[in-house]
Amino acid sequence: MVEVADRAFLRSGKVRDLYALDDERLLLVASDRISAFDVVLPTVVPDKGRVLTGLSRFWFSMTRELVPDHLLAVDPAGLPESWAGMAPELRGRMMICRRVAPLPAELIVRGYLSGSGWLDYQRTGSVSGIPLPAGLLESDRLPEPVFTPSTKAETGHDQNIDFDSLVALVGGPVAERARDIALAVYRAGATHAEQRGILLADTKMELGIAPGDADDQARAGRLLVIDELMTPDSSRFWAAADWQPGRAQASFDKQFVRDWLLRQDWDRTPPGPMLPADVVEGTRSRYVEAYERLTGGSFEHYLATDSVATTTGATDP
Repeated sequence: MVEVADRAFLRSGKVRDLYALDDERLLLVASDRISAFDVVLPTVVPDKGRVLTGLSRFWFSMTRELVPDHLLAVDPAGLPESWAGMAPELRGRMMICRRVAPLPAELIVRGYLSGSGWLDYQRTGSVSGIPLPAGLLESDRLPEPVFTPSTKAETGHDQNIDFDSLVALVGGPVAERARDIALAVYRAGATHAEQRGILLADTKMELGIAPGDADDQARAGRLLVIDELMTPDSSRFWAAADWQPGRAQASFDKQFVRDWLLRQDWDRTPPGPMLPADVVEGTRSRYVEAYERLTGGSFEHYLATDSVATTTGATDP
């Protein structure tokens, strides 16, 4: 957490710290904290927050024709004077964003059968109430990507819900538009990632509603992508060359940390165990490789310039 004189701090999430700049803008700062099994671990992963921010900026620019996002600026020079001394620490890990009302749900799209989706399928033959063909294996590619939202739990684990439950939370027009956005963004991301040798197995994203009229149809038209987008924290990234259904996959996300934790004598309650140096370095290298494969740019260049490569000609603020 960054301490500043104007005491603009609002709250901390597992990874990000949120600050109020004024009535219309927020500051999101991605830390190097890492969480697993809903527990923030005591060890940080150097530059992790910059990977998350850089990749989110890349995807925002790439998908902006599909859906607007909350990102306004990334230069610390645009912050109030009280932040000036923090510029070196903030560069590359901060986003100045629009204030919006977040939807009370995580929007998850699955293109492959893994994680809680695989467990659900083994029990019911479905994922979040969506029937799937019989005989699928762990890590199988699904016939079509499926939209499987979940609740946002203040404590404990998020719970998968079906589409009707999402409608009950946010209303029909907003739920339908959110589903369409999530599927379109996933398909765009998965197509690009596969061209870069990475399978986007699944991803979760958040949407918010920009201020305006209260009519449900109008609210649906004001949805924006917020927080992060298709990062190693919010997605499963698999090496396409090594993909083989019927087993867990080599990944470029925090599954490396989860796998190490599963071998420890730990009950998944705070505090989590300290990560050894080789697990920290292995995690960092996987995050950096994901960044470089997906963006086509050098992470060292990003650290030096705070500039993200784009492949679409879109503008990264």
